[in-house]
Amino acid sequence: MEASLAPYAAHSDLGRGRRVPETPHASRSQFQRDRDRIIHSTAFRRLEYKTQVFLNHEGDLFRTRLTHSLEVAQIGRSLARNLRLNEDLVEAIALAHDLGHTPFGHVGQDVLNECMQEHGGFEHNLQSLRVVDQLEQQYGAFDGLNLMFETREGILKHCSLHNARLLGEVAQRFLDRSQPSLEAQLTNLADEIAYNSHDIDDGLRSGLISIAQLEQVDFFARLWREVQTVYPGLVGRRAIYETLRRLITALADDLIATSGERIREAAPRSIEEVRAAPPLIRFSDQMRKDATELKRFLRENLYRHYKVNRMRLKASRMLRELYDAFTADVFLLPPDYREPTGDASLQARRIADYIAGMTDRYAIQVHRRLYSLEEL
Repeated sequence: MEASLAPYAAHSDLGRGRRVPETPHASRSQFQRDRDRIIHSTAFRRLEYKTQVFLNHEGDLFRTRLTHSLEVAQIGRSLARNLRLNEDLVEAIALAHDLGHTPFGHVGQDVLNECMQEHGGFEHNLQSLRVVDQLEQQYGAFDGLNLMFETREGILKHCSLHNARLLGEVAQRFLDRSQPSLEAQLTNLADEIAYNSHDIDDGLRSGLISIAQLEQVDFFARLWREVQTVYPGLVGRRAIYETLRRLITALADDLIATSGERIREAAPRSIEEVRAAPPLIRFSDQMRKDATELKRFLRENLYRHYKVNRMRLKASRMLRELYDAFTADVFLLPPDYREPTGDASLQARRIADYIAGMTDRYAIQVHRRLYSLEEL
């Protein structure tokens, strides 16, 4: 299957390998094996009950971190196929990119980062790498999932220079300003395509934003008018789906055309030449402008909606109180999360691991057991 890949794609048999060497599998490529390990991990199953924008218990049809990851993988594979990149690597990165996300969406990351300021901070991107490198406990020969370098590199899409110096080879590109594989670059933008489209869908379904508001965004308005022209009088969910299909297609087609042109101009002959080149996977200038306008609309009208902010306030207080309780008395923690050395920073990191691993409803349940007299 990899014989059809472009020379600048990531070929699993030419990869930088695993931290603990393993015999290659007879019937699966290295990146297929990574994907399978991610799907069977505990952290991946937890994504079913972790917030995207709306809390898990607010409705059965809103996206979760799990459905988001599946959508990123689907979009990413389609993009990769058109650019002759390694679909299996894209899928593995897409399925793993949110494994370190906290409960209650980005508010959870913000709270843990504030709580952990004296102990190195908290960033969900780094936590995703920590999950696959250390926290998963399924194999006798090593901690974590022992994924390929290229998969781990794709998971780590942001990193401060301080943390890069601590992480070693997987973060070296942040120090020398080189690029990751094209598969990693592509998955990052597939993530953007997925959340822009499905956050509109969820926002409309929730009633927090309206078509009338979205028609103020030129990009969406053009697509909405096209649907009304092709299907006069079409309303409701079907009109929304037709518009969002066109939105995803427009973003994907633009990315394929623009990236294909940039790749042809740079003419990389290997993944190492990709790493030395400027970013090659991108939208056109006009599409980047359109996507930015859409993101700005969602930030101002959905993510900062007063009803979303009210839940953010509750979630923030809940997670801060959990962190404070576990810091004050480590014996409130399960035994696996108590640091035997007594090192304060290591213990703080284990508390962050525990809280970050919680689903929305488990965090609510633990908080209730700790603070509600009705749970005695």
